[in-house]
Amino acid sequence: MTTNGTATERHDVLVVGGGPGGSAAAYWLAKAGIDVVVVERKTFPREKTCGDGLTPRAVHQLQEMDLEPAIVAAGHHRYDGLRAIAHGITLELAWPEHPVFPSYGYVVRRRDLDQLVAANAVAAGATLHDGTEAVAPVVDGGLVRGAVVKDKATGLAREIRARYVIVADGANSRFGRALGASRNRGFPQGMAIRGYYESPLHDDPWIESALDVRDRAGHSLPGYGWIFPVGDGTINVGIGLLSTFRDWKSVNTSHLMDEFAHTAPAYWGISPETSTGPPTGGRLPMGGSVTPNVGPTWVLVGDAAGTINPFNGEGIDYAYETGRLAASLVAEALRTGDGMVLQQYPTLLDAEYGLYFKVARLFAKVIGNPELLARLTQVGMHSRTLMEWVLRIMANLLRPEEIGPAEAVYKAVAQLVRVVPESLAS
Repeated sequence: MTTNGTATERHDVLVVGGGPGGSAAAYWLAKAGIDVVVVERKTFPREKTCGDGLTPRAVHQLQEMDLEPAIVAAGHHRYDGLRAIAHGITLELAWPEHPVFPSYGYVVRRRDLDQLVAANAVAAGATLHDGTEAVAPVVDGGLVRGAVVKDKATGLAREIRARYVIVADGANSRFGRALGASRNRGFPQGMAIRGYYESPLHDDPWIESALDVRDRAGHSLPGYGWIFPVGDGTINVGIGLLSTFRDWKSVNTSHLMDEFAHTAPAYWGISPETSTGPPTGGRLPMGGSVTPNVGPTWVLVGDAAGTINPFNGEGIDYAYETGRLAASLVAEALRTGDGMVLQQYPTLLDAEYGLYFKVARLFAKVIGNPELLARLTQVGMHSRTLMEWVLRIMANLLRPEEIGPAEAVYKAVAQLVRVVPESLAS
């Protein structure tokens, strides 16, 4: 078959999207000797709205892909933990020691990080077509067998056929929607906006989170703010908001960003003069909110599957992890000839994230209310031990021996949500 006169391209696996989830999946498939092709709508290097922070979970996945030496060699900023600020109190919380995850993170701009991971997949044997958009699925005999792709430079369309398709085209996932996947609107959704500023503390050893955001008049604002030192002379400054906030659709995130930038601690040196450009933002599907996430010949990963952490808006590590999981199932399906292997995917996701995401979604109802969030942070900020525990839970960094006690904490949080008055949690 041909499309616009171009011969059909054939591979074992087609990955739609070259971001964290797609490039990780391609790397693991290529490493297993599988013929895999990635199509990415934009051309590397490309910008991506993100906080740029890599937690220990994300660093672990990069280590597994042998990428940490390249991150170090490029001089990307390494940091030690989180500085939490609220109600006039500052706590510096180091990442915990863990038997699997490192006790540090990195801040790497996505234009650099995503290109690095995609190039690593190519070095492992994957084929990459950037500047190429998957515009429609190819369906043969009722099964998805690839995609019609369009070269953005020439406008020419062609078919890429594959035995399996991994969908990793991000939070809006047009390709996923074309396959019938959709977001459960009962699940929390996030909004975030970020910009870059020049700063004398661009290489500070802590990323910073503002848990009590206020405007210049001292009024409490919904959401939480962050300041991440990038190490290249700039800092990443942003603010996030959950859909559990009652009037979230009417919130002007540009206004929130402007107020946060004006009220952030003076030591960062944030001002209109130090801004490097206008902020950008987007919406984030969270907590495993997108279903179905698997079909007979396709799998959704990363943001396309809604696997962003509702506790903190973190998505890169879950993209790497789900991309790797999907790759392992597709590899097994190819090896055994049994496509039913893919149907294990939802069960495996639930085993890994089910309880965590469930309670995170419940907790989102609490933190979506500014008044109640203020009460909780006032209590928490007076206890370093409690906040260290909260950091481990929110970043999903519990040690194996802590899982049992954590389940009790999760149940306590779930009970807290249930007893919150409807008027307060709505």
